[in-house]
Amino acid sequence: MDRFLVKRALGGLVGKREQEQTGAGPAELGEDEESARKRPRRETPGSGADSAGLSWRRIRSEGLDCDYTVLFGKAEADEIFRELEQEVEYFTGALAKVQVFGKWHSVPRKQATYGDAGLTYTFSGLTLSPKPWIPVLERVRDRVSLVTGQTFNFVLVNRYKDGCDHIGEHRDDERELAPGSPIASVSFGACRDFFFRHRHARGRSPSRRLEVVRLPLAHGSLLMMNHPTNSHWYHSLPVRKNVLAPRVNLTFRRILPTRK
Repeated sequence: MDRFLVKRALGGLVGKREQEQTGAGPAELGEDEESARKRPRRETPGSGADSAGLSWRRIRSEGLDCDYTVLFGKAEADEIFRELEQEVEYFTGALAKVQVFGKWHSVPRKQATYGDAGLTYTFSGLTLSPKPWIPVLERVRDRVSLVTGQTFNFVLVNRYKDGCDHIGEHRDDERELAPGSPIASVSFGACRDFFFRHRHARGRSPSRRLEVVRLPLAHGSLLMMNHPTNSHWYHSLPVRKNVLAPRVNLTFRRILPTRK
């Protein structure tokens, strides 16, 4: 598939051919909360009872399957963001470092994990046991489950203090993830650009010319990354020096129980 197409809520297509080497812009999907709510309703990705008022946008390409909506209104999103800022306990010391090509570096953001007892999760050279759920995280998790019909037992919290904090291209394909399960990404705070790049379209001499997609993740938004997205597409949150406000992102996952 040579062109990347993003289906909007009205059934139209947005997207421009993106060849990073020539300086062309990436395909873009993004609008503010108000305009998103005015668009006609589309089929939701789940059968949740509380999904009737949501406007979903579907993002599809070769091996890319995502659904996006604004899940929380501004007042509720503001309240949740304040609680996250007050209650989440982030890693410090050795747990605040990441292993890249055999070397340890400070993580350019704050991280924390919460979830069910008895789980472990390994990424970036670290094996972590989650802290017990706290009410604000349970609140968000349960809302996501309500509108999608999916269940989650683990969440990774990433806090970006401003646009200088970031995360590089990666895939969430760790062996602890339940096969075929989706990842639910919920964002609060500053709107940040989120990029998808196909695994065969990376580097200076890519073997494929599949387009990159840029998705601004709004305050209170939900992005469902469905199977097989993480098998074929890398995602990242690049530096944006003009962003001065913080952002907290919650990625809910379904983790397999630790074998004894």
